[in-house]
Amino acid sequence: MRQESPIAPDEEGLTVSAVVRRRLGCPWSRARELCERGKVALDGEHALDPAARVRNGQALVIDEHMRKPRPPTAAKIVFEDEHVVVIDKPSGVASVPFDEKDRGTAMDSVRDTWRHENRRERALFVVHRIDKETSGLLAFALSRRAESGLKALFKEHALERTYLCAAHGRVSEGRIESMLAADRGDGLRGSTKRPGEGKNAVTHVRVVEALPRATLCEARLETGRTHQIRIHLSEAGHPLVGERVYIRDYRGTLIPSPRLLLHAATLGFVHPVTRARVRLSSPLPKDFEAGLKRLRTDILSGEEP
Repeated sequence: MRQESPIAPDEEGLTVSAVVRRRLGCPWSRARELCERGKVALDGEHALDPAARVRNGQALVIDEHMRKPRPPTAAKIVFEDEHVVVIDKPSGVASVPFDEKDRGTAMDSVRDTWRHENRRERALFVVHRIDKETSGLLAFALSRRAESGLKALFKEHALERTYLCAAHGRVSEGRIESMLAADRGDGLRGSTKRPGEGKNAVTHVRVVEALPRATLCEARLETGRTHQIRIHLSEAGHPLVGERVYIRDYRGTLIPSPRLLLHAATLGFVHPVTRARVRLSSPLPKDFEAGLKRLRTDILSGEEP
């Protein structure tokens, strides 16, 4: 069933559902259902609100086979089987909810995708997190067996994880190691030399591209402590571009950025159930690329990087 015709002058100001009901001669409930299921479009856009008002001349399409609109919170799933799902998380989305009322997290986005594709919802088990401000690859377990296996891999640091990041100034390649504590003494996470405090953290840094006032780096995690890359580069004198927390000790000029330029680019592991080798990669998202474009032409007159 497909009907396509413009809104008539005498339909100006009616609700979408009223026009659908008039065209099909169906009950109100059916007209509203068609709208809410994404089977009605106005001027090429899904008319999901049955109570929205129409205008004379708008192109109206009613099509039972019209594809449902992708929900705004849908996840980009890059790997999924019976035991593991990996998504490409955008910046600004929390990995997991902090309380029961939190919505719009990465976990919600996976469930929204399943619903959109009319697939069975399943339990999601958290095995690691990436910062809300960080984009890139994030894994969840779909079975208890996979959960215990993946948690063991993360605990043993037996995964391949590399990040791309842009840091202030001229970054030197090398290995950064310190003991990271939840409070370095001033209320911030950071490195400590106090005996018995902190957990060992190791980051390997490789220079990818020298920029006028910053450096694009690849950071490989040997361990996976909270905010490890952000802290290590900041304490080395090179806070990430877009950093808003670990900048207390930085004395240079901060480069403005609408997002933290940190991206989880690769994730590799031995599948905890099938034992197959899984290696995934994520290209830089458009907002990160836009930030890099600005950095490549960013020259502050009279100041050295």
